[in-house]
Amino acid sequence: MLEGLEVREIKLSVVNENKDYRIDTDFWTKEPKKNPNLQYIKIKDCLLKSQYGISVSMNEDGIGYPIYRMNEIHNMMCDFSVSKYADISEIEKKKFILKDRDVLFNRTNSFEWVGRTGIFYEQEGVDFIFASYLVRFVPNEDIILPEYLTTYLNTKYGIWDLKRRARQSINQTNINPEEVKETFIPLLNKNIQLKIKECFDSSKQTLIQSSQLYAEAEELLLENLGLKNFQVACNPFNIKSLKESFLQTGRLDAEFYQVVYERLEEHIRQYPQGFQRLGEICRLKDQNYTPEDDQEYSYIELSNIGHTGEITGCIQSLGKDLPSRARRKIQTGDVVVSSIEGSLQSCAVVTPEYHNALCSTGFYVVSSEHINSETLLVLFKSPLIQQILKKNCSGTILTAINKKEFLNIPLPVICPKTQTQIAEYLQKSQALRRQAAELLAEAKNSVEHEIENIQLNQINAGGGKS
Repeated sequence: MLEGLEVREIKLSVVNENKDYRIDTDFWTKEPKKNPNLQYIKIKDCLLKSQYGISVSMNEDGIGYPIYRMNEIHNMMCDFSVSKYADISEIEKKKFILKDRDVLFNRTNSFEWVGRTGIFYEQEGVDFIFASYLVRFVPNEDIILPEYLTTYLNTKYGIWDLKRRARQSINQTNINPEEVKETFIPLLNKNIQLKIKECFDSSKQTLIQSSQLYAEAEELLLENLGLKNFQVACNPFNIKSLKESFLQTGRLDAEFYQVVYERLEEHIRQYPQGFQRLGEICRLKDQNYTPEDDQEYSYIELSNIGHTGEITGCIQSLGKDLPSRARRKIQTGDVVVSSIEGSLQSCAVVTPEYHNALCSTGFYVVSSEHINSETLLVLFKSPLIQQILKKNCSGTILTAINKKEFLNIPLPVICPKTQTQIAEYLQKSQALRRQAAELLAEAKNSVEHEIENIQLNQINAGGGKS
């Protein structure tokens, strides 16, 4: 009757030895097996420091220090820029400032997000801090390198061990960092660890080049729009009659009527090449798709979108296991745009590997015959359209931009020559990002290969001696 089930008998005395008193089944039945030819050490024994991030209010206005959140870790690396800031004291900054090659671990959120780990690299002239749902690990490099710790926690072995330690509830999943430190990590040869570091170093440089190309595309667009050094000097108030406000727009919130928004929309209307409403120049794909229960799908959510408009990964799942928000089918060349305030920068072009994938209904999916995908992406992520998207958000519990307001957004009709140049920049940028991802995948594969083949390697190194 129990055939095919995982069963393990654990004595109460053994359970009591675990300081977190784990009695959940997965923790004991999914304990990873160790390679007998490797030496293992608990992560806590190779750390110089572990630290929770700061719990603080955040803003999108650039006030304070840029702060990392859980959704700004992709492909084993922290993004080079973030969208939130925190205004903290110098004393707090000193405590929570990130140092070069710190390892950040995400301890909470959904089951897919929890355990996400990436390495931070310093940027000249910019200080970053990190939020409370992240944990900073600082390894002792005499034992393990930060790049190796990051890679191991992203291998199938590291993920397996982390997921079995996760505590799931109705609303979210958590991993206690103290339990993470109880995880065993194999001590690979230092030369192997240095090769892992080389992969990360090369990937970092490639990503820097990619980001520079994206910045050049954005600069070209802003120059074309006359917005490169655009400053809006506005009064902090705006007086509207009832006829000019609520009776016309249905909005009573003061934020909606800020003068800066009026000036930006006026600038678009005066664009020499003309403008059109989004609903006139783009096609909105908002038809629901119902997944087949037993078919596997690639599913993309907000956390899978990188800072420069790339899809960094997806969830592979059967249709019956997908969340109810997985209802949009996307095709190559589509542009996905987040509708949620606070995540409006989460926009991306759908590349061929995600053709016919599903995405969350938290995205709008658009395409256009008049503006190419790359230009649409840079437009949506530009400060100009970001401000207008923000203006049109409404709601209480979940603030978002509704379909009517989204379709009514004015878009400048960019000339074909500029569109072609932007597309070339972004295609080169995306090619470099793929190259960087391949380098990091190589690092992860090499760690898994070493763990699985260490016995053979030892025999070969010893000339076949027993």
